[in-house]
Amino acid sequence: MRDAISAARRHIPAVALVTAKFSPQGDFVSRSAGMPDIPRVILPHPVAGTGEKAMKMVADDIAGEVLWALGAAG
Repeated sequence: MRDAISAARRHIPAVALVTAKFSPQGDFVSRSAGMPDIPRVILPHPVAGTGEKAMKMVADDIAGEVLWALGAAG
């Protein structure tokens, strides 16, 4: 979340990738940073440590949403 906020402040289109478990914290961080509407894509939890095949499936599932969010951010 903080990386996306930092990029957006530099006028670089950004999308935060946040797992479902940490979505409430992402909301808090974005509101605290004064950027409550920063685009974000919610991922299943967990992603880390699930293996390359599972990561590829997640990436394939969210790619369109990330591109759409980037278009909305730009």
